[in-house]
Amino acid sequence: MAAKITGAPSTLGSAPDATQVELASTAAETTAENPWPLRLLAVKMKDYIAKMSPVWIEGQVVQFSQRDRSSFLTLRDTDVEMSLPVHVWGTVLDRLSAPLEQGARVVVNVKADFWPKNGRLSMKANDIRAVGIGELLARIEQLRQQLGNEGLFAAELKKPLPFLPQRVGLITGRNSDAMKDVLKNSRRRWPAVEFEVREVAVQGPEAVPQVTKALAELDAMPAIDVIVIARGGGSMEDLLPFSNETMVRAAAAAVTPLISAIGHEADRPLLDEVADFRASTPTDAAKHLVPDVAEEMAGLAKARASLTRAMINRIQQEQHRLDAVRSRPVLAEPQVMVAARAAEVMALRDRALRAMHSGLRSAGDRIEHLRAQVRALSPQQTLDRGYAVVQTTDGILRNADDASAGDSLKIRLAAGGLRATVDEILSAGTSRTAPNELEASADQTDQATERADEAPDPAHPGEDQ
Repeated sequence: MAAKITGAPSTLGSAPDATQVELASTAAETTAENPWPLRLLAVKMKDYIAKMSPVWIEGQVVQFSQRDRSSFLTLRDTDVEMSLPVHVWGTVLDRLSAPLEQGARVVVNVKADFWPKNGRLSMKANDIRAVGIGELLARIEQLRQQLGNEGLFAAELKKPLPFLPQRVGLITGRNSDAMKDVLKNSRRRWPAVEFEVREVAVQGPEAVPQVTKALAELDAMPAIDVIVIARGGGSMEDLLPFSNETMVRAAAAAVTPLISAIGHEADRPLLDEVADFRASTPTDAAKHLVPDVAEEMAGLAKARASLTRAMINRIQQEQHRLDAVRSRPVLAEPQVMVAARAAEVMALRDRALRAMHSGLRSAGDRIEHLRAQVRALSPQQTLDRGYAVVQTTDGILRNADDASAGDSLKIRLAAGGLRATVDEILSAGTSRTAPNELEASADQTDQATERADEAPDPAHPGEDQ
């Protein structure tokens, strides 16, 4: 039912007035001309909030102000920057087995309460229970299994650490021993290494947001080659932020290789599981972060010596092979091949010369034989035996009857010749010349005389033919 007011609503106990204004029944029906009084809104808010059921919440005590019978504490969410004030009566605190301290992790049964007079919303604690170590470990183990099932701890997701990072991102406590250990040992091993340090809270309620923010900043810097999150150990409660789901997921999402150096061997925080490399201590992180320059120099010297020995051995082996090849006869005395070929050439030349000389001698003998034959058939031989060739102007005179008295004759002798005139012709029967001798050389004399008439006389080259 809508309220009716004349300056003040009758429903709030004011005296009725002649002029009554009907108020809006819901907040959505209010207008500038028909608003709700502030007290009406406060009452409605108190009634609405009073209908809320009590709820159990979990958080970390970041502020605690204890008074005689009424105390106040501030609970902060364990993952995000969000807090809530809680009012606690002394009877509730009396039921605790141990005094409540700042930084404790608790679960609280609260009921919302609204004070209309000043418009303040508060939470009343009906019961407080401290979260024990066993329960925290159970929750961490449950989260470990959940993240493992999601594959965040898989070995194939681990990124290899750079052999020699030029710039290292370091997330550690403010002026902590862990920071000093990492810086000192890293620079002792490799003096040229550079660091980008982020000093943050590494325990308490501010640890998770500050570490996560620093990790995001360093991961976004291209010059950072590797990131180290270092803390020098601590109690189980102190290390709870490093098992926080928000921090673990942020570490898994980082693209830069991550080293976890929390330094707690008994209980492994979940950050160790998701990091690319887990170091047992900050000093151990420095050993795996950069190489030792002395060891590297010794390794280089050893490698150089090994390389020198390998080169010497290889050269010696090749020298032995060359010596073996060079010791072969063909290389020891290469002129042997040339000398053998030269001997073959000389032998072939001698054979050729002998064949040529033999051929020449044979040809010479044939020439001499032919020369003797030619000389035997030469008319000069006949003339040398005392014969003569008589010629007339018509040719060789063979028969005395063919000449006439007074004919001019040319008589060729073995040496020289004569010219004569026929004074008397003697018949063939009166000739004193032997008939057989004349007939034997008649044919040869005819042929030779014809050739002799054409060629000059070798014995008398100047004589007229």
